[in-house]
Amino acid sequence: MELNSKIYIAGHRGMVGSAIMRNLQNKCCQNIVTRTSKELDLRNSQAVSDFFAAEKPEYVFLAAAKVGGIQANNIYRADFIYENLMIQNNVIHNAYVNGVKKLMFLGSSCIYPKMAPQPLKEEYLLTGLLEETNEPYAIAKIAGIKMCESYKRQYGCNFISVMPTNMYGPNDSYNLNNSHVLPALIRKFHDAKEHQLPTVEMWGTGTPKREFLHADDLGDACVFLMNTYEGEKFVNIGSGTDLTIKELALLIKDIVGFEGEITHDLTKPDGTPRKLMDVSYLHSLGWKHKIELPEGIKQVYEDFKKKEGVKVW
Repeated sequence: MELNSKIYIAGHRGMVGSAIMRNLQNKCCQNIVTRTSKELDLRNSQAVSDFFAAEKPEYVFLAAAKVGGIQANNIYRADFIYENLMIQNNVIHNAYVNGVKKLMFLGSSCIYPKMAPQPLKEEYLLTGLLEETNEPYAIAKIAGIKMCESYKRQYGCNFISVMPTNMYGPNDSYNLNNSHVLPALIRKFHDAKEHQLPTVEMWGTGTPKREFLHADDLGDACVFLMNTYEGEKFVNIGSGTDLTIKELALLIKDIVGFEGEITHDLTKPDGTPRKLMDVSYLHSLGWKHKIELPEGIKQVYEDFKKKEGVKVW
């Protein structure tokens, strides 16, 4: 990508898309194209076709998706598979039709089988059953990977896929109805501290292990790979280290300054026992993360306090 290359970021207001945009802007890219969901409904095939025909972007970051935590994925199963399939089908196909030079599709670590060996290597895809709670979303993302792979094989399209681990950072959702575990814990501990509550309730046992990557690290990795990588194989993006949800909760509890106790709602699901990405391939390509978890959580908590205050959802 040159500084004046026309770059379309689908999903530029989300946590991942906004991180990619910040990274490009910091590198002085001058021709970034964006549309809000109100301006362009990516589920609408004709609207997406018209957009690509008019704008003719040279590079596309496909970061738009319908996302949510365990509860949202499990309740809105039809919405998650339908909307994500429509978004990626429309964008990827129209990128091909309009001669886009390169496209990056962003998936999710939930594409891997629930009981896959750890850490998760790229070749473990489609080797076992998926986690039941987010199976529809995972199937949509697997379809996106295979779509990019197929368009590369049949048409020679320079379409690549990356699989980020669990993300956190600016523009994350702190709404307890649909947020992921890290922002949900920040919200819970913050509200409990503000309202002087004696306890904070966690879902499940706290024993599952998770890996987390700051969104700004992901944005940097995506831009790095867009500039350097052209392989058919999708690439894991992560930190390569993990911790239990209980350890995460204790870390956030300390950073927020909550002095009460943690309780567990054992009627709620734990989800996949462990999801640690094998990032050896990414490291071999020349990229490693820079923001460690304690530092990153401190950054996002300060950002949270500025934007959210003591607002309770």
